Amino acid sequence: MTTTTHRTPADTMTAYFDAWQRRDAESLDDVLADDVVFDGPMGHVEGLEDNLASLRGLFGIVTAVTIRQVFVDGPEVATIYDLHTTATDAPMLTVNWAHVVDGRVTRIRAVFDPRPLLG
Repeated sequence: MTTTTHRTPADTMTAYFDAWQRRDAESLDDVLADDVVFDGPMGHVEGLEDNLASLRGLFGIVTAVTIRQVFVDGPEVATIYDLHTTATDAPMLTVNWAHVVDGRVTRIRAVFDPRPLLG
């Protein structure tokens, strides 16, 4: 069962992307809500365990995440970043829009052009 933390939405997303930089899905147990939902160009994932499994797969190709800008509006956090991967020659400009409740991410919507990954 997920417990409440005292992180701000911005702190929560900092912890999320710090885990990305370390490619450490296990530490996201404390960041993602049990019922977290992800939507993006490459799919839809529901629940903590399925999201962690999906991230473990993604971490296999991620080489770096370069944060460009973070916007916070209450529980909403938009992070604009360059996603560097082994599957693409150039970084992929990505926007991650997250909803944070009680220090945990409940929803993530990622926006990016998936064509470099498909071709």
